[in-house]
Amino acid sequence: MRVLVAPDKFAGTLSAVEAAEAIAAGWRRHAPGDEIDVAPMSDGGPGFVDVLHAALGGELLAVTVAGPFGAATPATVLLTGSTAYVETAQACGVHLTGGEGAERASTYGAGELVLAAIATGATTVVAGLGGSGTNDGGAGLLAALGATADVRLDAGGAALAGVGEVDLAGARARVGATRLVAATDVDSPLTGLFGATKTFGPQKGLAEERLVELDRHLEDFAAATDRRTSLEKGAGAAGGLGFALLCLGATREPGIGLVTDAVRLAERARLADLVVTGEGAFDFSSRSGKVPYGVAAVAEQALRPCVALAGQVLVGSREMRALGVESAYSLVDLVGLDRALAEPGRALSELAERVARTWSR
Repeated sequence: MRVLVAPDKFAGTLSAVEAAEAIAAGWRRHAPGDEIDVAPMSDGGPGFVDVLHAALGGELLAVTVAGPFGAATPATVLLTGSTAYVETAQACGVHLTGGEGAERASTYGAGELVLAAIATGATTVVAGLGGSGTNDGGAGLLAALGATADVRLDAGGAALAGVGEVDLAGARARVGATRLVAATDVDSPLTGLFGATKTFGPQKGLAEERLVELDRHLEDFAAATDRRTSLEKGAGAAGGLGFALLCLGATREPGIGLVTDAVRLAERARLADLVVTGEGAFDFSSRSGKVPYGVAAVAEQALRPCVALAGQVLVGSREMRALGVESAYSLVDLVGLDRALAEPGRALSELAERVARTWSR
């Protein structure tokens, strides 16, 4: 039997590569004769550059950028031919904020990362968006590229209070003829009920009582730049980094689709008998550009069943099948929350071994 293992990261515990290796190891313990094809995935968030480097090769360039609170932070640019890839979470990810200070966390370092990619001479720069700890509408990124305003753009979303004028001319000049691509993990607009602040702000540590005011700051920021663009799909990705890139002329691509093509997932799924995916929390938001939904869609096109392994499964069987997944299995249900967090690799491997008993021939 051939099994394609294509998980995302398990946020906060395992990278996509580590998760794939753990699943493969557990599966082999029960079914050593099965052929396992490992394909770590990403939706544009953490792990984006590592996954693409493994699939495409290329040169990794080390750079240093500002973190969400200004501290020097290491990051990388992946250069393959005339295309450069960056992972904005390396500069402003929630792992750098600790889920605190999101009101003042800046995407300035993400702008420096884009500048470093442009400096390589690449004709196309692809920015992976996802996993951010910021909520500044991408104002920091725009500032790093040369945008100016009547308020500070590099001090987080709270600093956008009272913004009335934003000049993007300097930023657009720095981008020049470089083609920008925003690889997004969600379809959200910048503001409103389903926007960056109200949908994802609590995950980043924003207090519930502050959400309305902070969303209003982003609405004012959009009015001073390009309100129509703020309504586009993906504008709310990474706390509004999608909006900033779209304002600079970027095209939007779902990150999962870009990675799917890079790793030749459709071709590999056709050669498999079963596709196994996974992520930290499998819930209905997975339908909005996340890895399990993207992998399940590829499996469906290949007429192959898909199962998911997750830290937690937060959907019922009906919703699960709407996402294209035959069955989903919870790490927490198997070993408990404490052990799932303390020994995530070993616990995931045990879960995979148990799932193999059901699905392997």
